[in-house]
Formats: sequence, C-alpha cells, structure tokens
Amino acid sequence: MSEDRIKLKNAVGHFRTITRHRHEVIKNCFKAGIGFQGLFHDLSKYSPEEFLNGCRYYQGTRSPHEGERDENGYSKAWMHHKGRNKHHYEYWTDYNKKTKQMTPVKMPVRYVKEMFCDRVAASKIYMKESYNDGSALGYFKRGNAAARMRPETAALLEKLLTMLRDKGEDYTFAYIRKLRRY
Repeated sequence: MSEDRIKLKNAVGHFRTITRHRHEVIKNCFKAGIGFQGLFHDLSKYSPEEFLNGCRYYQGTRSPHEGERDENGYSKAWMHHKGRNKHHYEYWTDYNKKTKQMTPVKMPVRYVKEMFCDRVAASKIYMKESYNDGSALGYFKRGNAAARMRPETAALLEKLLTMLRDKGEDYTFAYIRKLRRY
C-alpha cells in the first residue's frame, strides 16, 4: 500500500474513531442529565492541533497520544486537549502558593459526570466486544489517575465506576442525574 493510501486510511480511521467516541459520550451525557454539555464534548479533537497528530499516530487499538508519546516522549496533541476540556482531571490543576507546586483542585460535579461518561464511552470504543460494566473501573484502577486527582474527585469517580460495575448503567445513570454535589 502506498504511503498516501496509508495516510488516508489513518485519517479516515481516526475520524471515525473520535466521532464514534464523541457520539457515545453524547448519548451517555443525555442519560446522565447533562446532554447540552455533552454536545460540546471533545470538539477540540477536530482542531488541526489535535486532528493532524491523531491521524499521524492513529493505530485503531489505543489512543494516538500513546503513539506520539512513544515517538517523542510527550504528546503535543494531548497537552492541547487537556487544556481545553474540563472533563479531564488534568485540566483542574493550579499553582499552590503554600507548596509552590502544581496541585490538583476539586472538579465541579458536572465535569466529573462528563469524565465518567467519557471513560465509559472510551472503554466501549476501544474494548469493543470485550467491554463489560466493570471495564472502565478496571482501567481506572490499573492506572495512576486517582493519585493525581483531588482525593474527593477520585473517590466520586471510583464510586460511580463501581456502581456501574455492580448495578449497571440504568441504575448508575439514574443516580448521576440526581447527583448535585459530593
């Protein structure tokens, strides 16, 4: 296959993946009672800064950010993305005057809800047939995200992911719709 055909195939694959993911998040956000917010989910992925790198590092089985990190040691597209999307806990860091370090801050509950919707959708998209209601919780526990979030934010996200595993989507989304604070 020619290099141009590979590039086109990657661009189409990346576009389809991010669009399927976005639509799954939007569907989840409506179930969670934050549908309007969901309509704006991940629009930055279509910006040149993110989309072009996504096409270049597209693999279809994991985030293109991982491929970009493998090659460069960092992902410029991810840095762009996390700085514009409030459903990522990495967005919620600020300089702490006492410690003189960047420190996580408590996320507003509406963005924790969207983060939940995002993680569930990503698990479904990337895991395909092997997805189950415990998949997003398993991914969360295998990573070190909880250690980099405010403890109360990590606890709420884990509570919701555990609820999904134990009680299913209908129960969990009904609970999330009523959730106002933590």
